[in-house]
Amino acid sequence: MSMTNNYELYKVFYWAAKTGSLTQAAKALYLTQPSVSHAIKQLEDSFGLILFYRNSKGVELTQEGSILYSYIEQSQILISTAEEKMAALKNLDNGELRIGGSDSLFKHYVLPYLEEFHEKHPGIKLHLNHGTTPEVITFLKEGRIDLGVVRMPIVDSQLEVRESFKLQDCFVAGARFAEIKNKVLSLESLLQYPVILFSRNSRARMAITEIFQNYGYTIKPEIEVGSVDLLIEFARRGLGISYVTREFVSKELEEGSLFEIRLDVPLPPSHVGIMTMRNMPLTSAASRFIELVR
Repeated sequence: MSMTNNYELYKVFYWAAKTGSLTQAAKALYLTQPSVSHAIKQLEDSFGLILFYRNSKGVELTQEGSILYSYIEQSQILISTAEEKMAALKNLDNGELRIGGSDSLFKHYVLPYLEEFHEKHPGIKLHLNHGTTPEVITFLKEGRIDLGVVRMPIVDSQLEVRESFKLQDCFVAGARFAEIKNKVLSLESLLQYPVILFSRNSRARMAITEIFQNYGYTIKPEIEVGSVDLLIEFARRGLGISYVTREFVSKELEEGSLFEIRLDVPLPPSHVGIMTMRNMPLTSAASRFIELVR
Protein backbone atom coordinates (compact mmCIF):
# COMPACT_ATOMS: atom_id res chain seq x y z
CA MET A 1 0.00 0.00 0.00
CA SER A 2 1.32 3.44 -0.91
CA MET A 3 1.60 5.78 2.04
CA THR A 4 2.61 8.79 -0.03
CA ASN A 5 -0.73 9.83 -1.53
CA ASN A 6 -0.78 13.42 -2.69
CA TYR A 7 -2.76 15.82 -0.52
CA GLU A 8 -4.75 16.82 -3.62
CA LEU A 9 -6.19 13.30 -3.84
CA TYR A 10 -7.52 13.56 -0.32
CA LYS A 11 -8.98 16.97 -1.08
CA VAL A 12 -10.87 15.54 -4.07
CA PHE A 13 -12.08 12.65 -1.91
CA TYR A 14 -13.25 15.06 0.81
CA TRP A 15 -15.30 17.22 -1.54
CA ALA A 16 -16.81 14.23 -3.35
CA ALA A 17 -17.87 12.73 -0.01
CA LYS A 18 -19.07 16.08 1.36
CA THR A 19 -21.23 16.93 -1.68
CA GLY A 20 -22.15 13.36 -2.70
CA SER A 21 -21.44 14.37 -6.29
CA LEU A 22 -18.43 14.18 -8.56
CA THR A 23 -19.83 17.11 -10.52
CA GLN A 24 -20.16 19.30 -7.42
CA ALA A 25 -16.69 18.29 -6.24
CA ALA A 26 -15.29 19.29 -9.63
CA LYS A 27 -17.00 22.71 -9.38
CA ALA A 28 -15.72 23.29 -5.83
CA LEU A 29 -12.16 22.47 -6.87
CA TYR A 30 -12.24 24.07 -10.32
CA LEU A 31 -11.47 20.70 -11.95
CA THR A 32 -13.08 18.68 -14.70
CA GLN A 33 -15.26 15.73 -13.72
CA PRO A 34 -12.92 13.21 -15.41
CA SER A 35 -10.07 14.63 -13.30
CA VAL A 36 -12.12 14.06 -10.14
CA SER A 37 -13.00 10.52 -11.20
CA HIS A 38 -9.35 9.79 -11.96
CA ALA A 39 -8.20 11.15 -8.58
CA ILE A 40 -10.67 8.96 -6.71
CA LYS A 41 -9.63 5.92 -8.76
CA GLN A 42 -5.98 6.64 -7.82
CA LEU A 43 -6.86 6.83 -4.14
CA GLU A 44 -8.90 3.62 -4.27
CA ASP A 45 -6.09 1.81 -6.08
CA SER A 46 -3.53 3.00 -3.52
CA PHE A 47 -5.57 1.51 -0.65
CA GLY A 48 -6.90 -1.47 -2.60
CA LEU A 49 -10.37 -0.55 -1.31
CA ILE A 50 -13.60 0.78 -2.80
CA LEU A 51 -14.39 4.13 -1.25
CA PHE A 52 -17.58 5.11 -3.11
CA TYR A 53 -20.71 3.47 -4.48
CA ARG A 54 -21.91 5.10 -7.69
CA ASN A 55 -25.67 5.68 -7.91
CA SER A 56 -28.15 7.69 -9.95
CA LYS A 57 -27.85 10.71 -7.64
CA GLY A 58 -24.06 10.75 -7.51
CA VAL A 59 -21.78 8.91 -5.10
CA GLU A 60 -22.14 7.42 -1.61
CA LEU A 61 -19.41 6.40 0.79
CA THR A 62 -18.75 2.73 1.44
CA GLN A 63 -18.05 1.59 4.98
CA GLU A 64 -14.32 1.88 4.31
CA GLY A 65 -14.85 5.28 2.69
CA SER A 66 -16.77 6.50 5.77
CA ILE A 67 -13.87 5.52 8.02
CA LEU A 68 -11.42 7.40 5.81
CA TYR A 69 -13.74 10.41 5.66
CA SER A 70 -13.91 10.66 9.46
CA TYR A 71 -10.15 11.30 9.50
CA ILE A 72 -9.94 13.44 6.37
CA GLU A 73 -12.76 15.66 7.60
CA GLN A 74 -10.81 16.46 10.78
CA SER A 75 -7.69 17.30 8.79
CA GLN A 76 -9.65 19.60 6.48
CA ILE A 77 -11.13 21.43 9.44
CA LEU A 78 -7.66 21.90 10.93
CA ILE A 79 -6.23 23.10 7.63
CA SER A 80 -9.09 25.56 7.14
CA THR A 81 -8.61 26.83 10.70
CA ALA A 82 -4.87 27.21 10.06
CA GLU A 83 -5.53 29.18 6.87
CA GLU A 84 -7.95 31.45 8.72
CA LYS A 85 -5.35 31.91 11.46
CA MET A 86 -2.65 32.84 8.94
CA ALA A 87 -4.98 35.34 7.27
CA ALA A 88 -5.80 36.85 10.65
CA LEU A 89 -2.11 37.17 11.51
CA LYS A 90 -1.38 38.78 8.15
CA ASN A 91 -4.23 41.24 8.63
CA LEU A 92 -3.19 41.79 12.28
CA ASP A 93 -6.60 40.73 13.57
CA ASN A 94 -4.90 38.69 16.27
CA GLY A 95 -1.46 37.54 17.40
CA GLU A 96 1.08 39.12 19.73
CA LEU A 97 3.89 41.65 19.77
CA ARG A 98 6.73 41.15 22.25
CA ILE A 99 9.03 44.12 22.86
CA GLY A 100 12.04 44.50 25.14
CA GLY A 101 13.42 47.75 26.51
CA SER A 102 14.20 49.82 29.57
CA ASP A 103 11.50 51.28 31.81
CA SER A 104 12.50 54.80 30.79
CA LEU A 105 12.38 54.12 27.05
CA PHE A 106 9.00 52.42 27.40
CA LYS A 107 7.59 55.29 29.45
CA HIS A 108 9.04 58.27 27.61
CA TYR A 109 9.38 57.03 24.06
CA VAL A 110 7.67 53.73 23.20
CA LEU A 111 4.35 54.34 24.98
CA PRO A 112 2.84 56.76 22.42
CA TYR A 113 3.63 54.32 19.60
CA LEU A 114 2.16 51.42 21.58
CA GLU A 115 -1.03 53.42 22.10
CA GLU A 116 -1.31 54.14 18.39
CA PHE A 117 -0.51 50.54 17.46
CA HIS A 118 -3.11 49.22 19.92
CA GLU A 119 -5.77 51.56 18.55
CA LYS A 120 -5.13 50.32 15.01
CA HIS A 121 -4.73 46.64 15.92
CA PRO A 122 -6.67 45.93 19.14
CA GLY A 123 -6.57 42.17 18.48
CA ILE A 124 -2.78 42.05 18.93
CA LYS A 125 -1.68 41.23 22.48
CA LEU A 126 1.22 43.36 23.73
CA HIS A 127 3.95 41.88 25.94
CA LEU A 128 6.67 44.17 27.35
CA ASN A 129 9.89 42.76 28.81
CA HIS A 130 11.79 45.28 30.92
CA GLY A 131 15.56 45.23 31.24
CA THR A 132 18.88 46.90 30.56
CA THR A 133 20.40 46.77 27.08
CA PRO A 134 22.47 43.61 27.79
CA GLU A 135 19.37 41.94 29.23
CA VAL A 136 17.26 42.91 26.21
CA ILE A 137 19.91 41.44 23.91
CA THR A 138 19.65 38.19 25.85
CA PHE A 139 15.83 38.27 25.61
CA LEU A 140 16.08 38.64 21.84
CA LYS A 141 18.62 35.86 21.34
CA GLU A 142 16.58 33.51 23.52
CA GLY A 143 13.47 34.19 21.42
CA ARG A 144 11.56 35.81 24.29
CA ILE A 145 10.91 39.03 22.35
CA ASP A 146 10.38 40.00 18.70
CA LEU A 147 12.35 43.24 18.91
CA GLY A 148 14.15 45.45 21.38
CA VAL A 149 14.28 49.22 21.80
CA VAL A 150 17.81 50.00 22.98
CA ARG A 151 20.54 52.59 23.14
CA MET A 152 23.26 52.29 20.56
CA PRO A 153 25.88 51.37 19.60
CA ILE A 154 25.26 47.64 19.47
CA VAL A 155 28.13 45.62 18.00
CA ASP A 156 26.94 42.06 17.45
CA SER A 157 26.96 40.19 14.13
CA GLN A 158 23.77 38.33 15.11
CA LEU A 159 21.78 41.53 15.51
CA GLU A 160 20.45 44.20 13.20
CA VAL A 161 19.78 47.66 14.63
CA ARG A 162 17.74 50.32 12.85
CA GLU A 163 18.46 53.79 14.17
CA SER A 164 15.26 55.49 15.27
CA PHE A 165 15.93 58.75 17.12
CA LYS A 166 18.42 60.75 19.21
CA LEU A 167 18.43 61.61 22.90
CA GLN A 168 20.53 64.13 24.78
CA ASP A 169 21.86 63.17 28.19
CA CYS A 170 22.79 65.80 30.76
CA PHE A 171 23.48 66.41 34.44
CA VAL A 172 20.68 67.91 36.53
CA ALA A 173 20.35 69.14 40.09
CA GLY A 174 17.75 70.52 42.47
CA ALA A 175 17.46 73.59 44.66
CA ARG A 176 20.12 72.38 47.12
CA PHE A 177 22.80 73.10 44.50
CA ALA A 178 21.38 76.45 43.38
CA GLU A 179 24.81 78.09 43.69
CA ILE A 180 25.98 76.39 40.48
CA LYS A 181 22.78 76.96 38.52
CA ASN A 182 24.23 79.67 36.27
CA LYS A 183 27.86 78.53 36.32
CA VAL A 184 29.79 76.65 33.67
CA LEU A 185 31.56 73.71 35.29
CA SER A 186 34.53 71.70 34.14
CA LEU A 187 34.38 67.94 34.46
CA GLU A 188 36.90 68.18 37.29
CA SER A 189 34.69 70.67 39.14
CA LEU A 190 31.62 68.51 38.61
CA LEU A 191 33.35 65.58 40.27
CA GLN A 192 33.61 67.63 43.49
CA TYR A 193 29.87 67.16 43.95
CA PRO A 194 27.99 63.94 44.79
CA VAL A 195 27.04 62.25 41.52
CA ILE A 196 24.12 59.86 41.07
CA LEU A 197 24.29 57.38 38.21
CA PHE A 198 22.24 54.54 36.83
CA SER A 199 23.33 50.95 37.54
CA ARG A 200 26.63 49.69 36.16
CA ASN A 201 25.33 47.54 33.32
CA SER A 202 23.19 50.19 31.65
CA ARG A 203 24.17 51.66 28.30
CA ALA A 204 23.86 55.22 29.64
CA ARG A 205 26.22 54.41 32.52
CA MET A 206 28.80 52.91 30.18
CA ALA A 207 28.55 55.93 27.87
CA ILE A 208 29.20 58.59 30.55
CA THR A 209 32.02 56.49 32.04
CA GLU A 210 33.68 56.39 28.62
CA ILE A 211 33.22 60.13 28.09
CA PHE A 212 34.98 60.97 31.36
CA GLN A 213 37.75 58.46 30.63
CA ASN A 214 38.35 60.12 27.25
CA TYR A 215 39.05 63.36 29.12
CA GLY A 216 41.29 61.60 31.63
CA TYR A 217 38.86 61.40 34.56
CA THR A 218 37.18 58.60 36.46
CA ILE A 219 33.60 59.20 37.48
CA LYS A 220 32.66 57.47 40.74
CA PRO A 221 29.03 57.85 41.78
CA GLU A 222 28.10 58.42 45.39
CA ILE A 223 24.73 56.80 44.74
CA GLU A 224 23.70 54.17 42.17
CA VAL A 225 20.04 53.53 41.36
CA GLY A 226 18.09 51.12 39.17
CA SER A 227 15.53 53.42 37.56
CA VAL A 228 15.30 56.80 35.87
CA ASP A 229 12.46 57.79 38.21
CA LEU A 230 14.85 57.42 41.15
CA LEU A 231 17.54 59.44 39.36
CA ILE A 232 15.03 62.24 38.96
CA GLU A 233 13.62 62.03 42.49
CA PHE A 234 17.02 61.85 44.19
CA ALA A 235 18.17 64.94 42.28
CA ARG A 236 14.98 66.81 43.21
CA ARG A 237 15.52 65.99 46.88
CA GLY A 238 19.09 67.28 46.77
CA LEU A 239 20.89 63.99 47.30
CA GLY A 240 23.24 64.70 44.42
CA ILE A 241 23.62 65.57 40.75
CA SER A 242 21.98 63.03 38.48
CA TYR A 243 22.94 62.03 34.96
CA VAL A 244 19.69 61.65 33.02
CA THR A 245 18.22 62.04 29.56
CA ARG A 246 17.05 65.63 29.03
CA GLU A 247 13.90 64.51 27.21
CA PHE A 248 12.91 62.43 30.26
CA VAL A 249 13.06 65.42 32.65
CA SER A 250 11.51 68.08 30.40
CA LYS A 251 8.63 68.58 32.82
CA GLU A 252 10.93 69.07 35.84
CA LEU A 253 13.20 71.43 33.90
CA GLU A 254 10.23 73.48 32.74
CA GLU A 255 8.64 73.77 36.19
CA GLY A 256 12.01 74.55 37.79
CA SER A 257 12.25 71.68 40.26
CA LEU A 258 15.44 70.70 38.42
CA PHE A 259 17.98 72.66 36.41
CA GLU A 260 20.56 71.49 33.90
CA ILE A 261 24.25 71.70 34.81
CA ARG A 262 26.21 73.62 32.19
CA LEU A 263 29.57 72.06 31.29
CA ASP A 264 32.58 73.45 29.46
CA VAL A 265 32.65 70.39 27.18
CA PRO A 266 29.81 69.07 25.02
CA LEU A 267 28.14 65.77 25.82
CA PRO A 268 27.42 63.87 22.60
CA PRO A 269 23.84 62.75 21.93
CA SER A 270 22.94 59.11 22.31
CA HIS A 271 21.17 57.14 19.59
CA VAL A 272 18.28 54.78 20.16
CA GLY A 273 17.53 51.97 17.75
CA ILE A 274 15.16 49.09 17.15
CA MET A 275 17.04 45.80 17.44
CA THR A 276 16.07 42.52 15.77
CA MET A 277 17.78 39.23 14.99
CA ARG A 278 19.67 39.37 11.70
CA ASN A 279 18.40 37.09 8.90
CA MET A 280 15.35 36.08 10.94
CA PRO A 281 11.88 36.80 9.55
CA LEU A 282 9.77 39.26 11.52
CA THR A 283 6.17 38.66 12.46
CA SER A 284 3.59 40.84 10.71
CA ALA A 285 2.96 42.63 14.00
CA ALA A 286 6.66 43.38 14.54
CA SER A 287 7.08 44.63 10.98
CA ARG A 288 4.06 46.89 11.30
CA PHE A 289 5.29 48.32 14.61
CA ILE A 290 8.73 49.09 13.15
CA GLU A 291 7.07 50.85 10.21
CA LEU A 292 5.00 52.89 12.64
CA VAL A 293 7.99 53.97 14.73
CA ARG A 294 10.24 54.79 11.80
